[in-house]
Amino acid sequence: MLCPRCGHAQVEGPELCARCGVYFARFRPRRAPAPSSQPLWLAGSLAWLRERMFEVPPCGRPGVALRAFGWALMALWGWRLARMPVAGPEAMNAFLHWIHIPFHEAGHLVFSPFGAFLHILGGTLGQLLVPMIVIAAFLRQRDPFGAALGGWWLGSSLIDCAPYIADARARMLPLLSGATGREDWEGHDWYQLLSRTGHLKDDLLLARCFWMAGAFLLVAALAWGAWVLWRQWRRA
Repeated sequence: MLCPRCGHAQVEGPELCARCGVYFARFRPRRAPAPSSQPLWLAGSLAWLRERMFEVPPCGRPGVALRAFGWALMALWGWRLARMPVAGPEAMNAFLHWIHIPFHEAGHLVFSPFGAFLHILGGTLGQLLVPMIVIAAFLRQRDPFGAALGGWWLGSSLIDCAPYIADARARMLPLLSGATGREDWEGHDWYQLLSRTGHLKDDLLLARCFWMAGAFLLVAALAWGAWVLWRQWRRA
């Protein structure tokens, strides 16, 4: 083996030259980092999310206290939502349901040009897409607490959908027309959707999936909001 600095010949093994004392590691070529298996757009999107989700902007203590009050209200209402049964009118009789209704009905209108199936599904899509837009808007403004509020709204909207889905076979819940789904079967979105796709028997299973996804989002959004408030309180 020849020393890369002075050319002195020596046996393999030592990490430094016996003549000039240089460490061989200094002359070893550095390995190029392995290329990422993620596409560039995905890596960029994940970096954008990390930056806006976990970089907490400063906030004065009065502002943090006001946000903490709003967080406590969300936690109490989320606890109440989580205790409501998947099937039944309790969640659909709550005042939050009447906040979801305008976006639900607007979704039917927005998706009506895309065929009958999407027109029916558009109600549920509408009430889920609006909180997603709210989350994206707050993240763009670098307001992670506002985005956590949007996440809580999305979770509550998923839970709000569950009783409607669970009612697809029974069709006992009253609709906006004042009639039940048995009297106005054409107006029951999820009876239409599941019967057209041959999954009417899976209404309770799908409703539980919506409910569990909503409950998970409620907990995750509250945890995220609490972490943001804690960071802001410490910085203030």
